[in-house]
Amino acid sequence: MTVDLHLDFTSDNSSGAHPAILQAIVDANSGHAAAYGADEWTRRAERTLAEVFEREVAVFLVATGTAANALALSAVTDPWGAILCHEFAHIAADECGAPEFFSAGAKLVGLPGEAGKITPAALNDALALMPRGVVKQVQPQALSLSQASECGTLYTPAEIAALADIAHAAGMAVHMDGARFANALVALGVTPAEMSWKAGVDVLSFGATKNGALACEAVIFFDPDRAKTFAYRRKRGGHTLSKGRLIGCQMEAYLAGGLWLDLAARANARAAELEAGLAVLPGVRLPWKRAINEVFAILPKAMHARMTAAGARYHPWTPRALVPQQRPGPDEVFVRLIPSFSTDPAAVAALISAARG
Repeated sequence: MTVDLHLDFTSDNSSGAHPAILQAIVDANSGHAAAYGADEWTRRAERTLAEVFEREVAVFLVATGTAANALALSAVTDPWGAILCHEFAHIAADECGAPEFFSAGAKLVGLPGEAGKITPAALNDALALMPRGVVKQVQPQALSLSQASECGTLYTPAEIAALADIAHAAGMAVHMDGARFANALVALGVTPAEMSWKAGVDVLSFGATKNGALACEAVIFFDPDRAKTFAYRRKRGGHTLSKGRLIGCQMEAYLAGGLWLDLAARANARAAELEAGLAVLPGVRLPWKRAINEVFAILPKAMHARMTAAGARYHPWTPRALVPQQRPGPDEVFVRLIPSFSTDPAAVAALISAARG
């Protein structure tokens, strides 16, 4: 029997939802329950997140990562504020101005940094150009860190803490875009608390959709006082679901029994296999070591052609993410490949076989 392998490595968003989460939706759908997030599934998910992060938290569920990021940043930034982030951050490059819109005009300031990461030096340099109290300038109010970065690289808790210390000293809040928080957590082998509030993060966009949910993200405030107006912001922004139990049950199922960590480990493992298979092929260059379920590679164009001819799908990536001496030559292409929790190991093997020729 021939197995139809899907060689789709475009994104972990291209996978479906995990069966346990779909079943949770079916189960929660029966009967009636309080609307707008006042249901028992949402309450249990909120309590579980407090246990996961080892402290009292304020939790707000939304359906998309863009909503989570934009609304979270709106809660810690005035319209005349500045949000400092990496120049390739998702909030800057892939959210269609949503952070600016929901914050009523706050300015995103992109910072440089190799492999998608901000350094303390870059942050200090940016702050030096943004003195407090100058009326004609936006005021620095938030630092947003992507964990993992848009290049699939990771900040260690110590690196997060170093950046958070600078931000806090400048009177700024620290936001973390955790769309792939689970993948980063598994890769680093630390606790959720160690990778967030213990390192100085004030508000977290906690992702589930890329890792097995249907449509479920959480905005988590580690100081509930910061969240006093957030319920109104979420409602005004159109992200308070009337049938809230159908998102609350997703988060509950996602966290139950460590499913979220198991799915992230599975996706990371497929990426490790992909990285190992590509690394030994002639002409392949890996600009940085893989950390999560994202593999970035510079491929010979002939190899790229063989892979796409075999049905493989993935995205070309901007050479600007590379230092000049690493950038692809005329006969090379820079690509990003992302397996998900549902990627078949045989699909990885088939992709490597196509690349080998």
